[in-house]
Amino acid sequence: MKGKNLDVPYKRLSGVDPSLMARPSILLPYLQESEKKFFELVASGDVLAVKDFLENNSGFNINCVNFQGVSALLIAVKNHMDSMVEYLLAQPRIDIGDCVLHAVKDNQRRILEVLLQKISETAPSLEFVGVIHSTDFPDYVTPLILAAQCGHYEIIQLLIQRGHTIDKPHPPSCRCADCRVNLERDDLLYVESLKLNLYRAVSNPAYICHSTYDPILAAFQFAKELKECSDIVPEFRIAYAELSKEISSFAVDLIACCRSTSEMELILKQTLGMTSRIYSLPRLVLAMAYKQKTFVAHPNTQQIVEATWCGDWHEYKLKSPLVRYLLPILRIFFLPIIAVMNLAMPNHSLTKHWSIPLNKMISHIAGYLVFLLIIFLESNLDKTGQKRRPPNSGLEYVIIAFVAGNIWTSCRMLLLIGPRTYFRKLWNWYAVINNVLFILTFLFWLASYCDAVNNDQVDLERKYWHYLDPLLIAEGTFAIAVIMAFLKLLFFCRLNYYLGPLQISLGKMCADMAKYITIFSIIILSFSGGLCRFYQYYDGMVQIDENQMKTQQVSSFVDIYSTLKTFFWAILCMTPLESADVIIENLPGDTPASTIINKHSFTEAVGYICFALFEVLIVIMIVNMLIATMSSTFQRVLDNLDVEWTFGKTDFYIEYMLHTVTPSPFNLIPTPAGVRMFMEMMSGARTVRNVNKQGSCFQRSPCLKKESIDKQADQMEYLALMSLLVQRYFREKDEAHQATTEMDMLRQEVHELKVLLNDIIAEKKG
Repeated sequence: MKGKNLDVPYKRLSGVDPSLMARPSILLPYLQESEKKFFELVASGDVLAVKDFLENNSGFNINCVNFQGVSALLIAVKNHMDSMVEYLLAQPRIDIGDCVLHAVKDNQRRILEVLLQKISETAPSLEFVGVIHSTDFPDYVTPLILAAQCGHYEIIQLLIQRGHTIDKPHPPSCRCADCRVNLERDDLLYVESLKLNLYRAVSNPAYICHSTYDPILAAFQFAKELKECSDIVPEFRIAYAELSKEISSFAVDLIACCRSTSEMELILKQTLGMTSRIYSLPRLVLAMAYKQKTFVAHPNTQQIVEATWCGDWHEYKLKSPLVRYLLPILRIFFLPIIAVMNLAMPNHSLTKHWSIPLNKMISHIAGYLVFLLIIFLESNLDKTGQKRRPPNSGLEYVIIAFVAGNIWTSCRMLLLIGPRTYFRKLWNWYAVINNVLFILTFLFWLASYCDAVNNDQVDLERKYWHYLDPLLIAEGTFAIAVIMAFLKLLFFCRLNYYLGPLQISLGKMCADMAKYITIFSIIILSFSGGLCRFYQYYDGMVQIDENQMKTQQVSSFVDIYSTLKTFFWAILCMTPLESADVIIENLPGDTPASTIINKHSFTEAVGYICFALFEVLIVIMIVNMLIATMSSTFQRVLDNLDVEWTFGKTDFYIEYMLHTVTPSPFNLIPTPAGVRMFMEMMSGARTVRNVNKQGSCFQRSPCLKKESIDKQADQMEYLALMSLLVQRYFREKDEAHQATTEMDMLRQEVHELKVLLNDIIAEKKG
């Protein structure tokens, strides 16, 4: 039968060149009978039997492999046979291959040491590089890279002690000479795969704990860098996003191991990574900058934040919501007293009580409510008898004082946190625009006053004014500024548990809408480009029917402006259906008293089809897709409600920790605390310049020397804390892994027992 099967190809290909005969296309190694027996002896773990076999078979190829590329040494390594590995390594001409990497992968420290010792005796340089032609690992995977990817802490320590290193990949935005050469010379898939594997190694918690003394800061930086990689390398977007999420979770797991408030305070007060010293919790601000929302929203972090926010006012949390809402109104009457005490008695207990961030917020809300009341009264003035000059109600000077205070608040925050950080927040842009509108209002009031002084048209009735009259422009800018000022109340809604998530959802839905505006713009421009002057000839024509009813052509598609206006209001379903009608004026008939009504049916049909297609695309499809997307965004915020809301609330807290005690316009009055803070900022700037010039400033200032000593002491304490947290982290991780392993073993044993019982029952039935 066997010979018959072999003859079939030859019968089919009789008379064909032998080089074209059928033959195996994939050639793999296979084991002889003696080699199979040798593999079985190695797998059994009997060293004496293997020794007898090799003695009886002189010249036997100990490096033989099966069709999978597995050698006898690899079988011993994967079966954790220490004595068998030692015996095989003692044989001459033994090929280690990728056994080192398998020992690393299986976390076999003792076997790995034996293998590395053997390599160092034969070819020391091969210890630090990958294995070529390995069936399981790419050639760029070194023992340390694999150990870091697997998270084997002890093996990483062993390899680092032996001199193994990992070159951290360059950031995704790096375009240095080496990166450009690699992109031009190397294979793109190879380069990106290598970078991904390197990031998997260097971002592993076990390797981070060996490579840095501040794992939390390293986790923040890696999370941001991996997020950038996911944006720049879309082919590996999911892999980089998962790595970023995992490394962020590592930082959260570390602070979850804290057992006291002092430990958390020591972490959050670390200044490494921050250039500014104005924050009381620098590491928290750094987490906000890196968008580490889970870290910020963790209960351990929030306890410190709430304690800093409320200060010594512990009774505030016990007050009812009604009392909390009434506090800003009651605080209005105390604002002058707070301003005087802050100026005259800065060290008084009441002044310190009013200086806690929570009281700052209440005072600023109270001042802002007064400002809103004043601008509302100004906006509600009767304009019937308005002269052609600025309003003169007496509230204008108060508004100018409030706006000046608001401008100083923005400038002060800009100086404290820097332009980059300040303009990173949209609410700060909002405040700047609002202040600019108020300033424009004041400037046009001034222009109107100068015009009233220089001209004699003060009593000119409003209907005769020029459309760009300074007073008209001032009223327009003031109206917009008042609207924006009242809308800023949404800024304070972030503190409410119910309104805060709604505001966050509103902001994210605005981002969704901005994406759809691009699609809207393309569609509107497409239809406007084709129909911009499609009905231009018919513009202004009036048709009179037999009942003497007049119908005028709608100015819809007569020019680009009218076309854009028609399509824009069509999105909101506010464009009349007659916009696509073609109206032709009456033509003279056979007699002077008769007229002819002509119809351009084809032109009208094209207009109706295009208009209907636009409505279907925009109103039915795109608008409904936008609604669905916004609903999905809202649901996503609700699913992550605590984290999103807590992150936004913490951002609000950090901002008010830097505000002055007195709100606008009382913040324009110089206070001892404000002057002292300004002097500290100036001295800090001089210190930085001196350090940059001379390299050190300890010999010049005993205060700076004492501060440096305190900083070193805090650093040593932080190092000790990190050691404890890492120890707790790995212990909890190991216990969780053991519990999972035990459950898996239990499931496997139950399954085997079930199979055995089924076999016994089947035998009895048979």
